[in-house]
Amino acid sequence: MMSKLLDCSVELGPIRPPSEAYSLLIRVTRNCPWNRCQFCGLYKGQKFELRPVEDVLKDIEKAKTISEEIKELAWRTGDGGRIRDIAASVYSHYQDNAAIRNVALWMWAGSKSAFLQDANTLIMRTPELVQVISYLKQTFPEINRVTSYARSKTAAKKSVEELKSLRDVGLSRLHIGMESGSDIVLSYMNKGVTAEEHIKGGKNVKESGISLSEYIMPGLGGKRMSAEHVVGTARVLNAINPEFIRIRTLYVRKGMPLWTNLENGDFEMQTEDEIVEELGNLIEKLEVSSMVKSDHIMNLLPEIDGKFPEAKSLCLAVINKYLLLSPEERINYRLGRRAGVYDKLDDLYDVHKRPKVDEAIRAINLEPDANIEEIINRLKMGFI
Repeated sequence: MMSKLLDCSVELGPIRPPSEAYSLLIRVTRNCPWNRCQFCGLYKGQKFELRPVEDVLKDIEKAKTISEEIKELAWRTGDGGRIRDIAASVYSHYQDNAAIRNVALWMWAGSKSAFLQDANTLIMRTPELVQVISYLKQTFPEINRVTSYARSKTAAKKSVEELKSLRDVGLSRLHIGMESGSDIVLSYMNKGVTAEEHIKGGKNVKESGISLSEYIMPGLGGKRMSAEHVVGTARVLNAINPEFIRIRTLYVRKGMPLWTNLENGDFEMQTEDEIVEELGNLIEKLEVSSMVKSDHIMNLLPEIDGKFPEAKSLCLAVINKYLLLSPEERINYRLGRRAGVYDKLDDLYDVHKRPKVDEAIRAINLEPDANIEEIINRLKMGFI
C-alpha cells in the first residue's frame, strides 16, 4: 500500500492508559524503575533503562515519516481531504507493524495527543525530558496534549520549578498510580512510597500547573485491610484534589507476586459485591472537585463517572442500586458485564441484551460441574 519501504523500527512499550487509546506513543524509558509492586506482573524480570535521547528523537522522526507517507498516499489516491479514511485503511492493512498502526490510529483520531512511555518517564533528567517534549511538539505542532505515567515518589523529588519547565514545553498531564493512601496497604503491597510522599508528589504536580490523574485500586486491601485502605485513600485524595481520579479494580492472576500470598492464605480477596461496598464507603468520604472515572473494563460499574462534588450523589445512587439487586440479579449483571453483553447497570432491563444472559445462565446451570463464579473469573482474566 505504501509507496516506499519504510524503516519503521519505532520502539513501542507494552501499555498506555485507556484514556490515551488514540495517542501517538513515544517510548522514552523501558519498563519500570521500581518494579516490585505485589499486584503488578507487567515488567517482572525486565530491566529498567533510560533510552538515549538521540534514539527517542529518531523515533519521533520515524513517526513523522510514517505520517507524511500516509498523507502522500491520500493525495496520490485522490483522497487528500479524507485522511481519516486512508489512515483507517492503513491501520487495517499493516497488521504486523505496530508503529505504522499506531501512527495511523493517531491520525484517524485527529492527531491531537501523544503519550510518553513507559512506567515513569518523569524519572528522566529534566533537561533531557524537556528536549524530548520540545522536539515532539516541534515535529508535530498539531499535538495539543502530551501525557505520561509517573510515580508519586519521583514527583515528590522533582522541584515545582522543574515540573513547571516541563509544563512550559508542553507536558499536559501526568498519570500516577496511587493505588492506596494507606501506609499499611502500601507497605504490604511493596509499593515503595508512603502516603505523605503521595501527597507531596501530587501537590507538586498540581502546583506546577500540570493536570494530574490519580489511579486508585478498590480491593487492594483485601478483606483484612479494607477499612484502612478506604480511610487512607480518601485522606490522600482529599489532600491532593487531583483533576482526575481513575478507578482500577484489583485483579490477581498468576505471574503477580501477590498470587503467592493469595494461595497461601495471607491475602484474601473480597467478592465483587464487597468491593462495590468498599467503593461506596470511599466515595462517601471524598471531598474533592475531581472528575471521577470508572473507565476500565475490570470495573463492575462504569456509571460511576462525573465531576465531584456534583456527581457524588449520582455515583452513590448507582452503587446502592446495584447492592439492592437480588443475589440472582447481581449474578446476572456480573456475568453479562464480564461477557461484554452489558455496558451499564440499566442493561439488565434491555429486552435485547437480557435474554442472551438469561440463556447463558440456563446453559451453565444445566452443566453438572459448572461454577458460575469460576466462569466470571475466567472472563475477567481475558481482560488482563
